[in-house]
Amino acid sequence: MKAPSVSPRLWAEVATAFALARAGFRRYATYRQATVAAAATNSVFGFLRCFVLLAVAAGDPTTPTAGYTAEQLALYTWASQGLIGVVALWGWTDLADRIRTGDVAGDLLRPIHPVLSYLYGDFGRAAYAALTRFVVPIAVGALTFSLYVPHRPSTYPLFVLSVVLAVVVTFAARFLVNAVGYWLLDTRGVMMAWTVGTSLLTGLAFPVHFVPEWLATTIWVATPFPSMLQAPLDVLVERGSPATLLAEVAGQVAWAAVLLGLCWFVQHRATAKLVVQGG
Repeated sequence: MKAPSVSPRLWAEVATAFALARAGFRRYATYRQATVAAAATNSVFGFLRCFVLLAVAAGDPTTPTAGYTAEQLALYTWASQGLIGVVALWGWTDLADRIRTGDVAGDLLRPIHPVLSYLYGDFGRAAYAALTRFVVPIAVGALTFSLYVPHRPSTYPLFVLSVVLAVVVTFAARFLVNAVGYWLLDTRGVMMAWTVGTSLLTGLAFPVHFVPEWLATTIWVATPFPSMLQAPLDVLVERGSPATLLAEVAGQVAWAAVLLGLCWFVQHRATAKLVVQGG
């Protein structure tokens, strides 16, 4: 029986995805000094945040704080510092800049959809950050603190899946924030609001579970922010049962689908009535 063949179009799409991801990897690998500076900064702030969270748990070390033990909080802190660069919560203004200068018109002429083009490149960036900006803070934390070690074998592949989904969710949200530039000439106000929201609601400043339960539930259900950082961190430190962690990852899948759909819709609307400014 003859095996089904893969269509040339599918092969072409896969090759394009790998080419764009490789280009994204090489682009960020070029800035070695920036990588070293970012990893060092994340490590310094890791010490500050770790001491603060451990002080919260120091009242009674035998009692978990919001479901976390002291060792889990230590791993949570250092892993979150490493994941900042992987998911890239801030600093991405490529689309907004190209809209402002008018260069986005070139993106619309390419044979690949702009959302996919930027997404594949972002996968390459995230892969490079995982090898550099994630590994360094984890190593520093392991050398200076007692970090929690996941006990379940399923945690590791689930964490990788959760991080990939976090990259997709964060990218889609950043794309939408940048896409505001199609209608607003100046996006700095929107960018500032985005920075504040991601700092407080993703689990970066403190775990979302630290707030009252009703508020934490609202943030989890009504916003995509916990899917960007809190979910993979909960998976890594094994906060909750396997079923609970699978539910968090399922929430990430849902938010990824919704936000990517919004990206397609916004891009379609913007293309239909685009007025190139400048350039």
